[in-house]
Amino acid sequence: MLATTLPAGAQTTPARPAAPATPAPAAAPAAAPVSGSTLDAIRSRGTLICGVNTGLAGFAAPNSQGVWQGFDVDYCRALAIAIFNDASKVRYVPTTAQNRFTALQSGEVDILSRNTTWTLSRDTSLGFDFAATNFYDGQGFMVKRSLNVNNANQLDGATVCVQPGTTTEQNLADWARGARIQIRPVVIERLEDNIAAYIAGRCDAYTTDVSGLAATRAVQQNPNDHVILPQVISKEPLGPLFRHGDQRFGDLVRWLHFGLVGAEEFGITTANVDQMLANDPRPEVQRMLGRTGGLGQMLGVDNAWMVNVLKGVGNYGEIFQRNLAPIGLQRGPNALWTQPGGQQYAPPFR
Repeated sequence: MLATTLPAGAQTTPARPAAPATPAPAAAPAAAPVSGSTLDAIRSRGTLICGVNTGLAGFAAPNSQGVWQGFDVDYCRALAIAIFNDASKVRYVPTTAQNRFTALQSGEVDILSRNTTWTLSRDTSLGFDFAATNFYDGQGFMVKRSLNVNNANQLDGATVCVQPGTTTEQNLADWARGARIQIRPVVIERLEDNIAAYIAGRCDAYTTDVSGLAATRAVQQNPNDHVILPQVISKEPLGPLFRHGDQRFGDLVRWLHFGLVGAEEFGITTANVDQMLANDPRPEVQRMLGRTGGLGQMLGVDNAWMVNVLKGVGNYGEIFQRNLAPIGLQRGPNALWTQPGGQQYAPPFR
């Protein structure tokens, strides 16, 4: 049984017991779809508007010069290159777990490229479509090393910081019920406040996707003071969302991901893409890179779109290595399907 001693004078957020799973309330009706083609609107405006996280290391965060960087940001940049052949034609809109869906429904953003889990209700009643799973994740726990906890089942009686209105909160209650242990959630809305509460000792543990735990751990003054427990308690397939009913735009976003994965499988990189275009005899490579087949036109973009994208951001593996390896994430299920345990797989370019 764990208990937290709060710092003197700390403002507390009331802990509440993890309740048994109950039917979710009916989702609010989705806003009326934004009329017209998203791709046409983006071209007319001259800028892609991309909803991203408010700041998550490795995925989406501004650097010291205010330039947005990260795995999800690179997907936005890649999409801008596909449409405009210009990675700079993106405006990034930070969205929270609470306002992200409203921002997409209302047309404030063209696409959400942030850590959002693909679920049935989000794919139906909210009026969205997920283009693809570009990151296979799962929910876990992080604790301070000084707590001497090495297994999630040792969290019986613990307080756990969690964001409300997320699959994370629901998963926590479901897992605790299934494991027959008592968890006291400390529910704090803003991501930054959630992390600050955990660091300050207001909770024994912090729970979110393992990728988010790694991102949080990486930016602490002493990362080794924090331990990510080995248990993963959920499936969290993450990927970009677009508004339901605009399949033309959705096809482009979906095949952008497949192009990045397929390029890695074929060994096409930023450094060798021109050489592969000129010399690789494989028909699928030539179709992917736009020399034959006219596949880009089928998506409403230039046939050389993947050449331009790969020159600008690299293939899936390059994007992963640049953004996520530095925060300690391994490829795991996000390796290519040709690698042990890998699940990233692109349909044929034909």
